[in-house]
Amino acid sequence: MAEMEMGQIEVCVPRSVQVWRGLINWVAFLFQIFLQILRGTPSFISYIVGLRSRHVSLFVPSPSFKPLPVFEVELPVQESSVVPTHVAAVHGSVGDDGGGDEHATEKLTVVLDLDETLVCAYETSSLPAIIGTQATEAGLKWFELECLSSDKEYDGKPRINYVTVFERPGLHEFLKQLHEFADIVLFTAGLEGYARPLVDKIDVENRFSLRLYRPSTVSTEYREHVKDLTCLTKDLCRVVIVDNNPFSFLLQPLNGIPCIPFSTGQPYDDQLLEVILPLLKHLSLQKDVRPVLYERFRMPEWFQMHGIPAAGLTV
Repeated sequence: MAEMEMGQIEVCVPRSVQVWRGLINWVAFLFQIFLQILRGTPSFISYIVGLRSRHVSLFVPSPSFKPLPVFEVELPVQESSVVPTHVAAVHGSVGDDGGGDEHATEKLTVVLDLDETLVCAYETSSLPAIIGTQATEAGLKWFELECLSSDKEYDGKPRINYVTVFERPGLHEFLKQLHEFADIVLFTAGLEGYARPLVDKIDVENRFSLRLYRPSTVSTEYREHVKDLTCLTKDLCRVVIVDNNPFSFLLQPLNGIPCIPFSTGQPYDDQLLEVILPLLKHLSLQKDVRPVLYERFRMPEWFQMHGIPAAGLTV
């Protein structure tokens, strides 16, 4: 009744005031979109499933840490002489490219993060229409999803959230080609109620040999939701993890590939097929991936600069 009475009230507002209000609203809206694009538009998962620890900040600039560049295709091959001797001693001959009769026959295991690595997701109700329109026009594939939230309704039942998910360009071809030479594991810090139906959508061919969710992560004195690769195997010489958040693999820094976060602000992103896939193919030829990844990213030093001991230098 109150709404009906309010609807019957006629409010006279000068046209000039209406115009100014409309202009201000448009400016505010465009500024919000600009900020979202500039910041990479944080994934909705940060809010509904608490994907990141409140202590985690993305990519703090560091002279020794360089995430995979957007357009890098060539794989730099550096001599092993610059690798610390204790790394070489533990992980084998760093000069060996894995070729010849001693080539490793065991498949490479590639552990893939989900949010901002393979997809980006947003709460549908709060997603500005212009974002979806621009993403569609740019050719991004997307779908809507119902998922269970960690929050409860007033009657105790799980709350249903509606999410819009955008796939990173080349996702399906990436998984198809990767599956030909590697065992693929999905490892996300997201809750299963959200991640499981999402992965069902992007992995209709069942290329993931294993799916791990938040309960499989561990807490350390430095970060929460850390992905300990020893839950897969004790021998990590042919295990790689690809994650936009390097703190996820702080327990095994020599096995990590830090990639650029994906959002709708990068509709022409080509990381999966042009950058990450060639690197993974190169690593599949190595008896031990860790010396190669050390040469490329120097992750132990990056963690040390952030006050985290380089635990991965020894096994």
